[in-house]
Parts: sequence; structure tokens; C-alpha cells
Amino acid sequence: MARNKSKHKDIARIDQESKRTYGWYVRVRFHGKTHSKFFSDKKSGGRDLSLLAAIAWRNETEKQLGKPRTDRHMVTKTKVATGVVGVRLNEKLGRYEVSWVDRKGKQGKTSVALSRHGKEGAFKRACEIRARKEAERLAAPK
Repeated sequence: MARNKSKHKDIARIDQESKRTYGWYVRVRFHGKTHSKFFSDKKSGGRDLSLLAAIAWRNETEKQLGKPRTDRHMVTKTKVATGVVGVRLNEKLGRYEVSWVDRKGKQGKTSVALSRHGKEGAFKRACEIRARKEAERLAAPK
């Protein structure tokens, strides 16, 4: 099975000669759930029309799920105990650590001290920083 890299986020080209399967596979992931659909070239009226159908389905599915439409990578599920992507508690150092990636792909980090803001205040402040940095990354370029 040959898979060709697509320039469209969450859409992959599938050309499987052995099964005579040709089309576009769309996979939208949001909040830990995956929604997927295959758009056959034959059923859609050709390669270009199946791609247009795949793009339309992806955009509509993201809209229904409440996922922001962006071609940038988004992380919506986390394994850290805080439950907030990019925010973790470092009790040993007495702080919440905040991390993000800017629009150029550069890693950013900061921390918020528990001693200065208290545990609840530091968490709130860390979440605000993370939300602001993520909004800056996803904002349309100027």
C-alpha cells in the first residue's frame, strides 16, 4: 500500500494497487476521540473531486466538534496530573512550569512560583500564560 504525503492537514492519499483502492483518508482527532472517513476517487468522480470532498468533510467535522480550523499542530489531550496541556506542577522546585511552541516552532518555557502566588493562584496564572501563548501561535499571521 502506497501512502503519499498530503499537504492538507489530517488528509492522507491512499493508493492501494492490490485492492484497487484509491482515494483520500481523513482523520480528525479532538479531545481524545478520532473521527475518520475515506473518500474514494471512483465514487467521488475523480482524484480532485474526492480531495475537495475530503477537505469539506474535515472542515465541517472540526466545526461540529468545536475544534479550531488551523493547519498548525494542536495538542488537546495531556497525561500530566494538572489536566492542562503545557502546564505541570513541579513540587520539588515549588512551581508550575509552563511550556509552549511559538509559530516559528521554537520551544518556550516559563514558571510560576507557588511561594509568590499560592498553589491555586499559581495554577491559574500558569493556565492563563499557556492559553495566551497558544492563542498567539494559532492567530493568523500579520
